[in-house]
Amino acid sequence: MSLLNNLALSPALLVLSLWGSLALLHRFPAGARWRRTAALAWLVLGVLWLGWLWQGSRLGAVLGMGLSMLALLCWWWRLVPESDLDWAEDVRYLATGRQHGQRLVLDHVRCFDWYRHDAASVAWQQREYDLRRLATLDLFVSSWGRPGIAHVLLSFGFDNGRGMVDDFVTFSVEVRRELHEAFSEVGGFFKQYELAIIAADERDAIRLRSNVRGETVTLYRVLLGRRERRELLMALVEQANQLAREPRFYHTVTANCSTLVYALIRRIVEELPLDHRLLLTGRLPGYVHDHGGLLPGHSLSELGRRGDITRRALAAHDDHDFSRRIRAGVPGWSPSGRRPMFKN
Repeated sequence: MSLLNNLALSPALLVLSLWGSLALLHRFPAGARWRRTAALAWLVLGVLWLGWLWQGSRLGAVLGMGLSMLALLCWWWRLVPESDLDWAEDVRYLATGRQHGQRLVLDHVRCFDWYRHDAASVAWQQREYDLRRLATLDLFVSSWGRPGIAHVLLSFGFDNGRGMVDDFVTFSVEVRRELHEAFSEVGGFFKQYELAIIAADERDAIRLRSNVRGETVTLYRVLLGRRERRELLMALVEQANQLAREPRFYHTVTANCSTLVYALIRRIVEELPLDHRLLLTGRLPGYVHDHGGLLPGHSLSELGRRGDITRRALAAHDDHDFSRRIRAGVPGWSPSGRRPMFKN
């Protein structure tokens, strides 16, 4: 019985030891050297707990673990997200905005001209959009070779009043990093970053990923109705306004580019079920396809193959007609934004 109890407690001690070490490594309020020291010290405590456990002092191990974890959790629960840090230039402003009648004013739309993955000509603009001319919604999926992992972006297209869709604004749920702070997927589990919703010119948001970072970018036409498109756009803006008032932590799994968008869409489209593909963002198009959100009459593989805009984006790098050129050949796309007709 003693052996079984030790075998049951040991994994718990190991997990708590590892979790606490990583939490201190990413969030201990000191320089990198002291963070590593604190993480190492916590691991040493974990070894002591296990030693006490296997030397017969089960009570000492449980008490040591309990008191240490209580102290750590008291510190952890006091960590709160911030809104006024020295942010990196590309996430300095959120996609805040307001509606005036039929017009949407976005306070800060990012219009960077990127020449390296970490350097660009900085430009933020206030832009105004006529909500009556909101014509299309596209899903961009950008991947970098990790199976099932990708970043997703939503791009809203507006027609110019002459039957052509030629103005796009792209929304991206991002990690809000501080200046000179690097991104860590592990850090995203440990309150290292705040959550951001960014609005960007499509030439900025897409070229950064396809042309500068060398990622593979695929475009899918999303078949939402006019009312649903508009509600989703306004929900993104309102969520950005909310983040400006009450910041939240980014989380690699529960508060990321797909789970946040899913939560917003579920307010608009009822009965959307939970699915593991909401966590594996690279498989999100399959989820949307299975629930009727992509072009019917085409397999998912065909939509992905024909929607791969990477080469077209590279060829159109300096073209101001970038958005039209990358959409050439994408199933369901037409310059007017009208949906194609299908036979039953």
